[in-house]
Amino acid sequence: MDIRYNIDKVKENVKKHALKVNRNPDDILIVAVTKTVDVSRIEEAIKYGITDIGENKVQELVDKYPTLMDKVQFHFIGHLQTNKVKYVIDKVKMIHSLDSVRLAEEIDKRAKKCNRIMDCLIEVNVGSEESKYGIEPSSLLEFIKELESFDNLKIKGLMTVAPYVDAEDVRPYFRKMKELFDNTKSLNQKNLDFKYLSMGMTNDYTVAVEEGANIIRIGTGIFGKRLYDMEVK
Repeated sequence: MDIRYNIDKVKENVKKHALKVNRNPDDILIVAVTKTVDVSRIEEAIKYGITDIGENKVQELVDKYPTLMDKVQFHFIGHLQTNKVKYVIDKVKMIHSLDSVRLAEEIDKRAKKCNRIMDCLIEVNVGSEESKYGIEPSSLLEFIKELESFDNLKIKGLMTVAPYVDAEDVRPYFRKMKELFDNTKSLNQKNLDFKYLSMGMTNDYTVAVEEGANIIRIGTGIFGKRLYDMEVK
C-alpha cells in the first residue's frame, strides 16, 4: 500500500468533483484520520502533503502528540467525554464533536483555564440514527442559542457522520447538512463564526465535495484498511 499514491488519488478526486460543481479544490481541507495508525506512517503522510490529522481516541492523541506536535495540526473527531476534555484542550486545533451543553460547559471552562478560545464544530445526527451521537437537525437552532453564554468557545460550523449507504444514496443527507449550514451561519451570535462543513469519509467524500463540504475526513482512503480489534482503547 502506497500512502503517497493514495493521497494523490484523494487530491485528484477532490479536484475533479470540486471543479464539476464550480468549486475551488483549494478550499477543501483533507483531514487524515489516523485512528490506529502508527507515528511513522503518519509522518509519511505528512511528507506527502497532509497538514491536518483527526484522532477519535483521546489516549491515542495524547500518545502521538509529543512526536507530531510541530509537524501537523490535530483535530479531535470522535465522541468526547467531559472528563477527557482536559487532556485535549491544549493540543487540538478544533473539536469536531460538540453535541451537548454539558460538553460545551467543560470545553469553555478548560479553554478559559489555558487562556484560549476553542474552535468547535457541532455534530449533527443528520440521519437521526440511534447508534450515532449528535444534535437532531430540528434541535440545532435551539442548541446553538444555548451556547451563546460561552466566551471561550467558538462555533466554527457543523460536522456529521452520514448513514453508511451507497455514495449516491447519501447525497440527500449531505444536501440537508448544507441547508442547515447555510441557514445557521448568518445567525447573529457573538461566539458564532461559521466557516466549516465537515462531512464525507472514504466511501462518500466525492459526493460530500459536490454538496458543499470544505472539510473531509479520510482514513482508509489514505492508510488502507485497519485492524480495529487491535486499536488502542
